[in-house]
Amino acid sequence: GETVKAGDVVFFDKTNPAVKYVAPVSGEIISVNRGPKRRIDEIVILADKDISYKSFNPVSLDNRGKVVEFLLESGGFSLLRQRPYNVAATPDAIPTNIFVSTFDSAPLAPDLNFVIQGKEAAFQKGLDVLRTLTNGQVHLGLDASKEVSPAFANATGVKKTYFNGKHPVGNVGIQIHHTTPINKGEVVWTIDVQAVATIGTLFLEGKYDASRVVALT
Repeated sequence: GETVKAGDVVFFDKTNPAVKYVAPVSGEIISVNRGPKRRIDEIVILADKDISYKSFNPVSLDNRGKVVEFLLESGGFSLLRQRPYNVAATPDAIPTNIFVSTFDSAPLAPDLNFVIQGKEAAFQKGLDVLRTLTNGQVHLGLDASKEVSPAFANATGVKKTYFNGKHPVGNVGIQIHHTTPINKGEVVWTIDVQAVATIGTLFLEGKYDASRVVALT
């Protein structure tokens, strides 16, 4: 029965309570469905026709601690994944590198060159934010088999590597293996293209825009 705005906290990570997950849309919470041992399987929100957003005050990128704190409060941090094991990223960890694959080689997957259209500025801002989170580099994996979006080809402050071959060449794990494999004791973070744009929008517009382009095939 409670109403939420996009960006309002709806739950947190039990093992890392600082990591908050926020509503992707505004609307009314109509059910909280639980599974075995009363775990939360889903929170169902009846979305408004016109989405309203919680307003955030972005911070400067010159202080990593404040950037992490802002991402935790706004839900942006929950978009990051950590490897080994592809689990939720840990706020206390400093990743050796951060990886973003800019193409999906799976059959019938959406073309990310098309997906990023109109979000180029947000994508670059998201990359700028990611650079503050690692002592290493932000790696972009690009598709060598075709022309790529200027958002990817002209991205600044990142290390670009072109990959060519059959699926799963677009998988970020393959790209990590062929660029800078993870050594014992290290962690790296990964994040997808549209999530990078969501983080960028947080810092450009002060709102959590979880809109996504999907392919129905």
